Amino acid sequence: MDVKAVLLGLMATASVALVPAGAQAAKLDDVLARGKLVVGTGSTNAPWHFKDASDTLQGFDVDMAKIVAKALFGDAEKVEFVNQSSDARIPNITTGKVDMTCQFMTVTGERAQQVNFTIPYYREGVGLMLKEGGQYADYDALKAAGSSVTIAVLQNVYAEELVHKALPEASVDQYEAQDLLYQALQSGRADAAATDQSSIAWYVTQNPGQYKDAGYGWSPQTYACAVAKGDQDWLNFVNTALHEAMTGVEFDTYAASFKKWFGKDLPPPAIGFPVEFK
Repeated sequence: MDVKAVLLGLMATASVALVPAGAQAAKLDDVLARGKLVVGTGSTNAPWHFKDASDTLQGFDVDMAKIVAKALFGDAEKVEFVNQSSDARIPNITTGKVDMTCQFMTVTGERAQQVNFTIPYYREGVGLMLKEGGQYADYDALKAAGSSVTIAVLQNVYAEELVHKALPEASVDQYEAQDLLYQALQSGRADAAATDQSSIAWYVTQNPGQYKDAGYGWSPQTYACAVAKGDQDWLNFVNTALHEAMTGVEFDTYAASFKKWFGKDLPPPAIGFPVEFK
């Protein structure tokens, strides 16, 4: 028996075993070699992902994807968007059709069993939109009015329960579409419209001087991008890109996007002790 040959064979086998499965096809390496990032998102929900008059995809989700593309290539435009429905967000990740999904995706424990979520890039909640100069100045005035107020909300089996978490005595009118909420508010059939706070911020920004946020939010939920499970390096990279957009070198880009879509100026991250640990 050639003992030396046997030992060399065992060493070779051991060295192969020490290489992590899939290391030769890591997502970060694949994306860099391809020269572009492939991101799944939608195209019909302003201010998150929608097309303008020139058919150009835009929105806050789109900007988040471009932040990751810039971190990869130094060029925010090196990204290909795959238009997908909401129910395709997870399948397109798990089948490898997209590198990541950024599509106002709510983080839940059930979904986290199927994909890896990145750090959050937005915290959503329900709010109340009022007419500027209307009968009720803010949330406190609505609550004080009790059963005298009527709230418009999207039709849902939980609609009344949702509204009554904030305004226990209010009357609730349900509508089938978002624009019908705004019409009810404009016509006076509703005293306020209950909807996502991001939608309120967008609508107020698009109609200056006509509407305002009542100043109260509830039912929080977290929005994050998602990637396939099993590749920690890729998840770490995307997290780093998003983190530095919200707290570091790319903050101006994130803040400009936030201002554009939600009409709000963000305070710059404090210098010194990292804000994450306060």
